[in-house]
Amino acid sequence: MVRTEISLFLKNAPGELGKLTALFAQAGINIDAITIQDASNYVRELFKGRGKSLKRIASAASYDSMSKDSADFALIRLLPCNGMINQAIDLLSQHEYLFDILPVIAIAFANRPGELAKVAGRLGREGINIHYVYGSAPDPDQRCLLVFCPDDIDRAARIFKDPEVAGTVTQDPGHKS
Repeated sequence: MVRTEISLFLKNAPGELGKLTALFAQAGINIDAITIQDASNYVRELFKGRGKSLKRIASAASYDSMSKDSADFALIRLLPCNGMINQAIDLLSQHEYLFDILPVIAIAFANRPGELAKVAGRLGREGINIHYVYGSAPDPDQRCLLVFCPDDIDRAARIFKDPEVAGTVTQDPGHKS
């Protein structure tokens, strides 16, 4: 359930995603989940966070520069196949990508109405915030893989082991025991 996600900024230009994913393919590393967003949204969130806390996390000139430059990059979050995280990190390092790693929770849900609501509701009742979630449901008869980034990974992992919640989710397909 707890997996390692890789976050990186990728130049927002034709062919860049193809180059990145070709590297993974050539190395035999499957990507279990991926989300891509314009990095300007990330920068806008920095601005909002600064506005709420009234703390400056960068100079005014840096904010202006980030705002202009951020449209040139995309924020990629990807979940390499379990057991291949070290190879993925080595690959990205060898090719000089700038990236970060973060523990997340990847779970497979039954693909029916209300399943996500049960889990999200339980996390909320426990006071665990979900920073973001992404995933897919390929077919109504198949389970969907969702990746959660909670603010407290350890507490969230314990919740997913709870029998009440465990009936809703199963071990994610990329997990190797």
